[in-house]
Amino acid sequence: MIHVPEPLVASQVKYNGEAGRAFVAGLPDLAEEFVDRWGLRVTGPSMYGMASLVLPVVRNSDGTRAALKMQILDDETEGEPIGLRVWDGDGVVRLLDHDAGTGTMLLERLDEARPLSSVTDTREAMRVVAELLARLVAVPAPEGLRELGDIAAGMLADVPGAAERLGADDAGVLRDCAAAVREVVDEPGDRLLHWDLHLDNVLAADREPWLAIDPKPLAGDPGFDLLPALMDRFDPADPADLLWRFDLLAEVVGDRGRAVAWTLGRVLQNGLWDVEDGEPRLDAEQVAVARVLRAARG
Repeated sequence: MIHVPEPLVASQVKYNGEAGRAFVAGLPDLAEEFVDRWGLRVTGPSMYGMASLVLPVVRNSDGTRAALKMQILDDETEGEPIGLRVWDGDGVVRLLDHDAGTGTMLLERLDEARPLSSVTDTREAMRVVAELLARLVAVPAPEGLRELGDIAAGMLADVPGAAERLGADDAGVLRDCAAAVREVVDEPGDRLLHWDLHLDNVLAADREPWLAIDPKPLAGDPGFDLLPALMDRFDPADPADLLWRFDLLAEVVGDRGRAVAWTLGRVLQNGLWDVEDGEPRLDAEQVAVARVLRAARG
């Protein structure tokens, strides 16, 4: 019934090991089970990301176009249906059905051929992101989600060991980001965050021009949500454009100083992941972002 693309297989094996292999091996049966259970008809080829397989479907009972999303259950994905239910389609794809045991979801069908990244005017695209971000983070986080305070505390505990595995310049960036996080860690926030809002995670839709997809919800400060969009089409040679984008996004989430600190927290998180994966250097573009924001912070 379905084709499992090799890039999805590779990412599952890389990040999830044997659990990823088992997930991939079970995808054909999983798809067949939920096509039958929810009365669906597959209408096109498989679509995929780094962590999920999506089938375009139609619901037989009423002809509703939808998307059947299957992904491995882990700390990042288990909160997705919780967040989608709370947002209830306000700025984000609508959840139509969900199976808690497998994490399988039936979602509103959007136009996967028209991501926001297809808009060539970057500033126009960023204004769309800012409008969606404002709506998403206006919602209080429900109980049961991961909390930014816990994530931040774990990051700070990992900094000394990670810094020892980097060169002096990168270690300094890591420590500077950690210092910024320490200033705000006691007030981690309570908003419902998307955590991965960037141009390819916004699709054109019928009921609204644009809707966000693929949230990895957590409870925290909205400033922690800015980095993915800042990194889209980032040009290290044009810090003024980065600051324009940052100011646009920071304005919709409130306190600019806290937004700087928590954006540096995202650089810290990504840097710690790089070290954990055995990378000898931090990502050069994210280091550049950190330096621009640190300089603007004063």
